[in-house]
Amino acid sequence: MVASGYKPGVHARNQKVETAHHPAVRVPRKLKSDPGRGRFTRHHRLVVEENDRQVGGGAFEGFGQAEEIVGKSLQTLGIARKDVVLATKFEHATGTGPNDGGGSRVHIVEAVKASLKRLGTDHIDLYQMHGWDPATPVEETVRALDDLVRQGLVRYVGVSSWAAWQVSTALGVADALGASHFQAYQGYYSLAGRDIEREVTPMIEAYELGLLVFSPLAGGYLTGKYRDKTDGRRATIPFPPVDETKGIKVLEVMDGIAASHETTLEAVALAWLRQKPVVGCIITGVTSLEQLNANLATVALTLTDREVAALNDVGTIAPEYPGWMLAQGSAARASLMATGVMSEAY
Repeated sequence: MVASGYKPGVHARNQKVETAHHPAVRVPRKLKSDPGRGRFTRHHRLVVEENDRQVGGGAFEGFGQAEEIVGKSLQTLGIARKDVVLATKFEHATGTGPNDGGGSRVHIVEAVKASLKRLGTDHIDLYQMHGWDPATPVEETVRALDDLVRQGLVRYVGVSSWAAWQVSTALGVADALGASHFQAYQGYYSLAGRDIEREVTPMIEAYELGLLVFSPLAGGYLTGKYRDKTDGRRATIPFPPVDETKGIKVLEVMDGIAASHETTLEAVALAWLRQKPVVGCIITGVTSLEQLNANLATVALTLTDREVAALNDVGTIAPEYPGWMLAQGSAARASLMATGVMSEAY
């Protein structure tokens, strides 16, 4: 499965994810490649050989070019549609008009028709809204997406980079309307960027959504190639932002783990995410087969409990209000749930 806005994707290791509203929905652990035009067949051939079946394209990047590449690659490789989980996104502007972006019914209907045509298919397995639209009532967005599901154009719906309260609001609206619920959340998560742990991952776990992680290598920072240089992509496009004071310490811990396993830094960073119960899918961008192989090395890597703890500790985030207040105030009740005994702090 590949989200829109990104180039064709490849993935490794399917994981069965139980969701609140649709049990046993399969959300593969995803590794997404970025091969560019003219090279998609070779990259996707490797994906097929790796036994993965989750691909997709992008509605707005290159004015839909990514979706066209994915659609063409599926035809070229002769992969049956039923064997593929196909995902894409909408919401980012594809033009200058008020309905050329966002979550309005007009844009959603036009966007899905265009995506289906570019992908060369009659349905999309996961259709995701790429951002929050403050100009459109959430009720309109939820109803429009539900209509797509009822029409059979879309199987499941999800969102990307929404605040936890926004997702909760939309799920409440869906309940009230009897409409389709979001089943997936795509968000930034890496050893160098763990802000998602404050509000979003607790929300994801509470509602049992599938988490699709993008930028798991922090825009290449966790490959280590930027630690001693100031040029390259991050010099001009520092996305996602990285606290390099903390980042260098994370890299030092990763160095030791990678050396002990004789593997890549990429493999360590991705393995840490793969072993997070909340993570259902990982998206990573590559520009060469060498980079792809460096990422795929994670499939053979299992971190020890001690290694996971070391990585957790070095990149931990400082608690913010109300997080620290909730942790203190609910400690006794949490102890009761975990052990059956109230702590003395109560």
